This record gives sequence, structure tokens and C-alpha cells, in this order.
Amino acid sequence: MADETNASKLIDERIRELGDWRGETLGKVRGIIKEADPDVVEEWKWAKATSPGTPVWSHDGGICTGETYKNVVKLTFFKGASLDDPAGLFNSSLEGKVRRAIDIKEDDEIDAEALKNLIREAVALNARS
Repeated sequence: MADETNASKLIDERIRELGDWRGETLGKVRGIIKEADPDVVEEWKWAKATSPGTPVWSHDGGICTGETYKNVVKLTFFKGASLDDPAGLFNSSLEGKVRRAIDIKEDDEIDAEALKNLIREAVALNARS
């Protein structure tokens, strides 16, 4: 596993490499995550020959990943099924017993306050686990 400084640089590179709305969106959600939890740890995981790796945000355990696909930026919350989501942000992987995801498309508006609440709740859940 890369150290946090290296992981942050790799995330910076990914955002730059994408160079389109996906990079912009990944950068925006990254900022929201850091605002919600200033002590969040950035990691870079699952790098292999077929994949450059994935940004992961953690605090006392994993919070979420930030994957980019052709048509969506996907935030997958490790324990999403255990989080209260009154704003209805989760719109993917809803059938999973543990994870939940938010698929953000090009023209989607991000509800920053609702996302911050999910991040804070995930951190609190990790602290209790």
C-alpha cells in the first residue's frame, strides 16, 4: 500500500489524467470528503496490470472508494447499507447487504451537505465498530 502522500499524488494524477467532467467530479467529491472529515486518510488500492488503482478514503476503517467509469463517477461506501440516507443519495448497489454506492453522472448536481452527512456518519460507524 502506498503511503498517504503518494496516494494523494496518485489521486491528483488521476483527476488530471481524466481531464474531463469525471476528473472535475472526482475532485469535487474529494474536496467534500475532506471538508466533512479533515482527518480522512487518502489511500490508493488495488493497482494491478489491468487497473491503475482506485482512490480510497478511510478513517478508522474504509469510508468509500472513488471509481471512474465512462459514464459515471461511483462512490462506493464500504458500510453503506448501515448508513442512514435521508437525502436518497445512494442510487446504485442497493441490493447489496453491506455496500451502497452513489453513481454521479455528467450533469448531476452533488448535494454537498447530504454527502458530508454520509461521510460523517460512516466515520462515526467506523469508530463504533
